[in-house]
Amino acid sequence: MKSVALSPQARTEALRDMGSGELDVLVIGGGVVGSGSALDAATRGLSVGLVDARDFASGTSSRSSKLIHGGLRYLEMLDFRLVAEALQERGLLIQHLAPHLVRPVPFVYPLQHHVWERFYAGAGVALYDTLGLLSGRSRGLPHHRHLTRRGARKVVPSLRRDALVGALEYYDAQVDDARHTMMIARTAAAYGAHVATRARVVGLLKDSGRVVGATVQDLETGERFDVRAKQVINATGVWTDETQSLAGERGQFKVRASKGIHLVVPRDRIRGEAGLILRTEKSVLFVIPWGRHWIIGTTDTDWDLDKAHPAASAADIDYLLTHVNAVLEQPLTHEDVEGVYAGLRPLLSGESDATSKLSREHAVATPVPGLVVVAGGKYTTYRVMARDAVDAAVHSLDAKIPASCTEDVPLLGAEGFAALRNSTQLLAARSGLHPVRISHLLGRYGSLIDEVLALLVSDPALAEPLTGAEDYLRVEAVYGASHEGARHLEDILARRTRISIETFDRGEGAAEEVARLVAPVLGWDDEQIAREVDHYRKRVQAERESQRMPDDATADAARLGAPDVVPVSG
Repeated sequence: MKSVALSPQARTEALRDMGSGELDVLVIGGGVVGSGSALDAATRGLSVGLVDARDFASGTSSRSSKLIHGGLRYLEMLDFRLVAEALQERGLLIQHLAPHLVRPVPFVYPLQHHVWERFYAGAGVALYDTLGLLSGRSRGLPHHRHLTRRGARKVVPSLRRDALVGALEYYDAQVDDARHTMMIARTAAAYGAHVATRARVVGLLKDSGRVVGATVQDLETGERFDVRAKQVINATGVWTDETQSLAGERGQFKVRASKGIHLVVPRDRIRGEAGLILRTEKSVLFVIPWGRHWIIGTTDTDWDLDKAHPAASAADIDYLLTHVNAVLEQPLTHEDVEGVYAGLRPLLSGESDATSKLSREHAVATPVPGLVVVAGGKYTTYRVMARDAVDAAVHSLDAKIPASCTEDVPLLGAEGFAALRNSTQLLAARSGLHPVRISHLLGRYGSLIDEVLALLVSDPALAEPLTGAEDYLRVEAVYGASHEGARHLEDILARRTRISIETFDRGEGAAEEVARLVAPVLGWDDEQIAREVDHYRKRVQAERESQRMPDDATADAARLGAPDVVPVSG
């Protein structure tokens, strides 16, 4: 499979092609489920369009816990089918679909009670491993093991001695969710899908009561045009109800937003070789290894305010710090927090008053002929959700359409990844980069690393680290704009890289340098560079202000103080 660059020119061509004829399927929403639906449809031989009003993964799909997992807590709910399905998808991603982006990660579960808890929790983790084995795709993940208190504190020395009587260690997997989602969309483009971000659906086209396409506005130019399609898939997550309302019909289910926030702290603040999973009075809390950082989360609270920019309040941050400090020898403070991010889970409403008890099952419906709606679910099972959505869409098409084949379609960068990883030293010698840098690039681009390194040949200065964000090279910013569909500075700092949550200044120090690096690719003049940098800094300031607010309402008001660089509403 030949890769396709999601360049500015490719976006222009995609919008032109979408407006010039009738598609088989138009997908609304560039999150993981929408991108997955576009890939599923394209690999069945259908003509496909994918549009998103913002950026790939700019909603829920860039703000998760970065875990690919079965969900241990769903075993307590006796939801064995969901867990088994998720574990099968976990294995597929690690072994075949995205080994360059998804990797195993160990977790320690501290036990606080003798005998009964070890038996109870141990039985649950054993069942978890067994379901993984039964999926036939657990290769590469070690089985769980029981630890004494001393053994647990060898793995995670920062654990307080009185916080546990023993522990269990088990494995799950993690992913850079934003990069993974973007790579799914880029893979869909490689199979022929027309892909465009900053393209907002402002209306659905109807003919005799049937949805036959959508009116799309190019938010970069303001131009509006019609996209005709035999089937439209609404995969807009927490915006499902709003998108569905464009059809003028009542939906068959509602989506409820639950807010989860995460903290990012430097790796040296917690000494440990594995992550932690802790029980709280409401749900579970993870401490997740993340390169030179830890991710701590998450909360689980109802949210009915702004969906584009959910805000973390001081109360949210205090909640996480209080619970994680209960087990740490050296407590974390607000000064230890590098980054904070908040995301919204799209839960199917009506099942429980408490969002933490809402099922993560997904639903697919056809409220109007020609319109398929998919919602709910969890990040790990995105491929199954996409398959089910496309199955519902092709059911109404005249021609005989092949079944889904995405379980056999590796994402771009996966093919040849293992061989390249074994050649890290050779790649380092050829490129002049340190082997650690090569490992970093392989973990982000896989076998597409050759495209990244090719840019260094024409401009060796791009091999330098970004000022103020030294984990990333200058070439990564340029590649994000030239090949990965980034349209604005925020796309680079928040999603193509994770600079916005991995530095204490939230990326402000790197902002101007990155803007000037991508300006030639995106056609920015000095005025646009200044506007992008100013917008990004206002975004950071608004987020910081919101995180000092006492509750959701005041935090939301503070976060909305920074407008979008490209207005989406109106």
